[in-house]
Amino acid sequence: MALSLAISPCPNDTFVFHALVHGRVPGAPPVEVTYADVDVTNTAAERGAFDLVKVSYAALPWLLDDYHLLPCGGALGRGCGPLVLTRPTTGAQATGDLSGATVAVPGDRTTAYLLFRLWSAERPPARIEVVPFHEIMPAVAAGRYDAGLVIHEARFTYPRHGLTALVDLGEWWEGDAGLPIPLGAILARRGAVDPAEAAGWIRESVRQAWADPEASRDYVLSHAQEMEPDVVDRHIDLYVNEFTADLGDAGFAAVEALLGRAADAGLIPQTSSSRATAWTS
Repeated sequence: MALSLAISPCPNDTFVFHALVHGRVPGAPPVEVTYADVDVTNTAAERGAFDLVKVSYAALPWLLDDYHLLPCGGALGRGCGPLVLTRPTTGAQATGDLSGATVAVPGDRTTAYLLFRLWSAERPPARIEVVPFHEIMPAVAAGRYDAGLVIHEARFTYPRHGLTALVDLGEWWEGDAGLPIPLGAILARRGAVDPAEAAGWIRESVRQAWADPEASRDYVLSHAQEMEPDVVDRHIDLYVNEFTADLGDAGFAAVEALLGRAADAGLIPQTSSSRATAWTS
C-alpha cells in the first residue's frame, strides 16, 4: 500500500524528500505525495488526512494525540526565522509599534504567527488577516496592509518589493531564548506508519540528498514557484541543516521552549513534554 505524504513545494522539502518520493530509499513503500502550503497541511493533519505530513511546530498541540513527532526531516535552525516587513516609514511602525496596523500573516497556526504574537504581545496589531504566502509582499508593497509576516525565500527577495524588515523574529527568538527556531515538523500518523521506520526512510532520503544534490535538481526547480536557481540554492543551504537529519537535544529543547512559552501566555493549549517528544530515537 502506498504511503500518503504531504509536504510543501518549497525547495527544502522537495530536496529532502526527493529520494523517498522517487522510490530510491531501500525498504520504503511507494509514496503518493501532495504538495500544499503549511497552513493547508496543518488543517489536513487535524483530519488525519496523511500518513506523513509537514506541519508547523505551532500546530503540534492540536495534533499529537493522532501523530508522532519525528526527529528528522523538518525545518529548524538559526538565522532562518520569519520576518515582519513594512514599506519604508518614519512613523510609529518604524519603531516596531504595530498597535494600529493591519498585518497580513500566512496562517493562524503557523510558527511564524505564533512567534509574531509572542513578540507583539505588549502592542498587538489592530487587525490580522490570513493571506496566501505568495500574495503578502506584493500586497504590503501596494499598501493594502501595513505590514506582512513572511517566511522562507522572502528572506532573500523582499528588497525587490521595496520593503523593509521591521524585525527578524528568528533573531529575536534566538536572542531571547538562546535556542534555535523550530519552524516545520514532520509527523507520522499513529497506527498507520511505524515512527522508527519512517524516521529511517527520511534520514536515508536526507543522506542521499546531501550525497548527490544534482540528482534532485530538476524536481526541486519544477516545484520552486518561479524561484531563481540561486535563490533555490540559498533556501536549501539555510533550511536543510544538521537539525534536518536529527533534532537532537537542542532541537527538542527549542520545541519545548516555544510551546511552553506560548502555552503560558495562553496562546495555545498546554502540551506535555513527554507527548511532544514521545518518539525521539
